[in-house]
Amino acid sequence: MQDNILRKGINPRTRAQQLQDLIQFKGISHYEGPESENHTALPCPGELLVEEHHSNYGEPWAGGRDVFEFLAESSHLSPNSRVLEIGCGTLRVGLHFIRYLGPEHYHCLERDELSLMSAFRYELPSQGLLQKRPLIVRGEDMDFAKFGSRVVYDLIYASAVFLHMPGKLVWVGLERLVSKLKPYDGRIFVSHNMKFCSRLGGEECTKRLTSLGLEYLGKHTHDSLLFNHYEIWFEFRRSKA
Repeated sequence: MQDNILRKGINPRTRAQQLQDLIQFKGISHYEGPESENHTALPCPGELLVEEHHSNYGEPWAGGRDVFEFLAESSHLSPNSRVLEIGCGTLRVGLHFIRYLGPEHYHCLERDELSLMSAFRYELPSQGLLQKRPLIVRGEDMDFAKFGSRVVYDLIYASAVFLHMPGKLVWVGLERLVSKLKPYDGRIFVSHNMKFCSRLGGEECTKRLTSLGLEYLGKHTHDSLLFNHYEIWFEFRRSKA
């Protein structure tokens, strides 16, 4: 078998070199004609076209697929399911949910404007997913009002989000989310740790969850391309109708 050695393609360029070309030629060069007319302007910033945003949350970008497969299987999702992601970033995972789910069935709350620009101006158009009409809202402080009062989700998940937030704000968010989670069958998955709860102590943590109508179901691990080691997820469900 031939060794798998990386070969140079027809025009091997680094991201930085590609971006410099796009800036220098003001987009797509036509070579001929007056300088004011010899190029086609870019449909979005050059930084997006060379996919610099793929490094914003760590690479490889392909790691989003294994997170999607784990969550979809663990939650027994179907294309008719509804999913809310808290902190979808540049849609590394979200793209897979959007592609799988029915139109308008994927929602996300994201606070970072640059990540949202990457999602709307590059990722969704380039993947042909605009027709899926995902509802992606800029916001913070765990305010989910813009998603409507009647929507009920089969899966709500936060990947590496809650560990960066004050515990008090996480509890505010959970209180607001309980009524939006499908009773018994719906799932909340939180990655990495659940210090917002464990800091209170086991008994107090359980008591606090119970008061909200939530039940902790256990810890899961799966191999993750994103971190080169297994990833930890904590599972919750709504225990009251």
